[in-house]
Amino acid sequence: MAKKHALSTRIWHWINAVAIIVLFMSGLNISNAHRNLYWGEYGFDPADAWLHVIRFPGWATIPGHYNLALARDWHITMAWPFGVGVLFIWIAMLANGHFRRDLTTTPRDWTPGAVIASIRAHSGTGAGGHGHGYNPVQKILYGGVFGVLLPLMLLSGLAISPGAGGYAPWLIDLFAGRQTARSLHFIAAWGIFAFFVIHIVLALADWRLILEMFTGGRREEAPAEAPPPAPPLPDPVLAAEEGAPAHG
Repeated sequence: MAKKHALSTRIWHWINAVAIIVLFMSGLNISNAHRNLYWGEYGFDPADAWLHVIRFPGWATIPGHYNLALARDWHITMAWPFGVGVLFIWIAMLANGHFRRDLTTTPRDWTPGAVIASIRAHSGTGAGGHGHGYNPVQKILYGGVFGVLLPLMLLSGLAISPGAGGYAPWLIDLFAGRQTARSLHFIAAWGIFAFFVIHIVLALADWRLILEMFTGGRREEAPAEAPPPAPPLPDPVLAAEEGAPAHG
């Protein structure tokens, strides 16, 4: 029986989990340095901000006190395993077929009926509570994280880094300005945080899911469809009668 989670996926999962936690908490410390978000190339005047961000408490930040320089050191250090990991997992998913097999959606997966059925199945109230592979909601959520949020975090982070204007000015142009990239970086970070919380809650609801991310688990094969019933054999008595000569 094949592994439910490939070794490459498990290694990336735990390294990425640590990287995201450190990146998020150090990012909150960086956010405290300037708590306004803008669109476009420039932004300084609070009156031009589209969002005024709250000041995050020390217990939620790395380090636990306001220190912009140290927070940037933590952020840049953990950005390397995060960025390399995103590239690695995409290569691995394409190579081992995980993306095509488990995360590719069809128009039917986006219908309200498929979403409701997925929620009922996960809660155990519907038939087939433990389906085979990923249900439509999981495909959409994981596909959104892998296909949108993680790449957006990586590219927008590179665009707002201090040297981006020198080594990749096209990235800043791609986002139509450094402040737009910063705003999208903030939005993507909280999108990943929301997914992280949902992911943890669902995993804690069934401890076997956490164990499988260490061991790999076992992929359940979908039950084979029963062959169609064979046509009934002809009645030998009727066949004999039909073949007998008529008497008049």
